[in-house]
Amino acid sequence: MADADTLRIASFHTTLSADGPGLLLADIVRGDDPVIDATLTVIARARADIVLLQDIDHDAEGLALAALARELAARGQDYPFRLTLRPNTGRPTGHDLDGDGHSHWRRDAHGFGGFNGAGGMALLSRHPLGPVTDFTATLWRDLPGSRAAEVTPEAALPVLRLATVGAWAVEIAVPGGPVTVLATHAGTPVFDGPEDRNGIRNADELRFWQLVLDGWQPTPEWRLPDAFVLAGTLNVDPMSGEGHRDVLRALLDHPGVQEVTPTGARGAATADWADLVPGDLRVDYILPAATLTVTGHGMLWPTADEDPALHEMVDTASDHRLIWVDLSF
Repeated sequence: MADADTLRIASFHTTLSADGPGLLLADIVRGDDPVIDATLTVIARARADIVLLQDIDHDAEGLALAALARELAARGQDYPFRLTLRPNTGRPTGHDLDGDGHSHWRRDAHGFGGFNGAGGMALLSRHPLGPVTDFTATLWRDLPGSRAAEVTPEAALPVLRLATVGAWAVEIAVPGGPVTVLATHAGTPVFDGPEDRNGIRNADELRFWQLVLDGWQPTPEWRLPDAFVLAGTLNVDPMSGEGHRDVLRALLDHPGVQEVTPTGARGAATADWADLVPGDLRVDYILPAATLTVTGHGMLWPTADEDPALHEMVDTASDHRLIWVDLSF
């Protein structure tokens, strides 16, 4: 935590997804995985009060997340309050979504994944969690203005969910009043064909939050609170790469949020992909409500000259970088 009056919220797209269910827990317990060690180092160095993680395998009892939290506590960073919910990744739809004649392969799941729970989301908090609203089951066709019918078999429309991974609203009881984390991990707008199915779905996942900011209620009983932070991986860069940048820009420019831009070794880019295409892109975001007071922000991505050891650690941990925002409460 930055100081007694500051709340630090971090978002980190990890690589804590293994090849099968239960393997992440085994890797954490074994204690000799360099990627997990580097990930723990990065999270501990951020010293955030609330940490949203993407691409971390989910298990029903939260055993892997609890084991991760124990390792963080051993490094001086205690997160007694935690949340993991079943994601859409690897959850079968029972339909042939990609037209290859099969209905139970990875591309036929609600979100691409080898098993249900692969590459989900998790939340770590120093402060108690309040009510949780899970929008992960929202059908794509039910989004106002949905483009699902353009790129989805008709038989799958009553089943297919909008979120590739998940979408949550988690109230957290912090000193000074509750703040709600709007957690999201949108799908990548690539790995498809000229029909642009993944790009269209990514755009609608982003429009979901824009509509929420406009006052739309995904469920009748939930309303957007005054104090909130939209955080996670949106998987679109405002300037480069693939995706519907106009939809991203509309979200970033919405009067209900502040476009905070943490920077690191390569400017605003939050992902370091080795290939020239797509290259280094800004795909991870933390967008506080316009009513909140931002006192600082940053990214854990030093240059090799600034901090050689940490530079190597963040490179080992993930091809994404941890970002954080400080709020005054």
